[in-house]
Amino acid sequence: MKQAKLIHVVIGTRPEAIKMAPVIKEIQSRPGFNVRVIATGQHSDMLTQALDYFSIRADVNLAIMKDRQSLDHITTSVMEGAGRVFDEEKPDAVLVHGDTTTTFAAGIAAFYRKIPLGHVEAGLRSRNMLLPFPEEMNRALTDRLARWRFAPTELSKENLLEEGTDPETVYVTGNTVVDALFATINGGEGPKDESLSARLAGDKPFLLLTAHRRESWGEPMENICHALADILQKHPEYGALIPMHKNPAVRQTMRDILGGNDRVILCDPLDYPDFVLALNSCALILSDSGGVQEEATALKKPLLILRDVTERPEALERGSGLLVGTKRERIIATADELLSDKNAYERVRSKCEGNPFGDGRASVRIADILSAALV
Repeated sequence: MKQAKLIHVVIGTRPEAIKMAPVIKEIQSRPGFNVRVIATGQHSDMLTQALDYFSIRADVNLAIMKDRQSLDHITTSVMEGAGRVFDEEKPDAVLVHGDTTTTFAAGIAAFYRKIPLGHVEAGLRSRNMLLPFPEEMNRALTDRLARWRFAPTELSKENLLEEGTDPETVYVTGNTVVDALFATINGGEGPKDESLSARLAGDKPFLLLTAHRRESWGEPMENICHALADILQKHPEYGALIPMHKNPAVRQTMRDILGGNDRVILCDPLDYPDFVLALNSCALILSDSGGVQEEATALKKPLLILRDVTERPEALERGSGLLVGTKRERIIATADELLSDKNAYERVRSKCEGNPFGDGRASVRIADILSAALV
């Protein structure tokens, strides 16, 4: 009888946990695999919440998180911690996801030990190494290290091939966030968070705002918050819900500008099922998140992308996401057009048909590829 192949799945943040959960569950269901989940703790409570929802526990937690942690701290702590676990357990393969510092640092640690690396969500590119920062660099370098590059779309595959990547190592799978999204919607749970319950129980449709990226800190975040206040003043028929990122710099700006607005509910990050419910219930989304671009398209929700460039141009090409940046006037003007003109709103919604980001079976395809290569 063949010995089961040991797969280490390394995750550090809540989005990684959500997007890798379907992959972990699928590989765990296959004979011939032993899956170990290595949490770095780049995010702590938020990561655990996401894993708990999918009934997954971390087998190892490096617990690197500290207050106002630097990129240097995250990178070196993950490299050393993950490397130590790899040395002790000697996995047959390591899987990482996306563009976080955990992803890059764990990828380097695997490379130093010549352990085959699988990169889920490979090939996305903004073509600007500083936007998003440091995520664009993290993803591009991890792609260079990987043995299996799981590209979510044909465009992601083309990006890799243009860079000279061996086509035999690139696989178009769809995006695993769609797998997680569909599974959560089908679960049909009601809201658990009191702030979300209050928003849903109100008589106003609402806007959902999420913003957290490093390049949005400071003046861009202030512009975003002032723009939302202006939009609500112009459209008194709407309220807003803002699940605030845990970063103190983000929370302070949001509280300073929007904390006194009685039509804005500021709350802690929502558990994943509650966040999906908020996405599916709101009238309009404003976000600088990459994953939300995919989720909004899948849910057919108009989205204002609060960034100057995006590594997910599929949404822009279709018109389901509108790139508005962080300039106050442009955010206000674009939101006003959608909220004032029903035809303009429905035009954007119609662009979401035939979701380019996947069909909910990306995890199955990834497990099939690993089974063929390892078992």
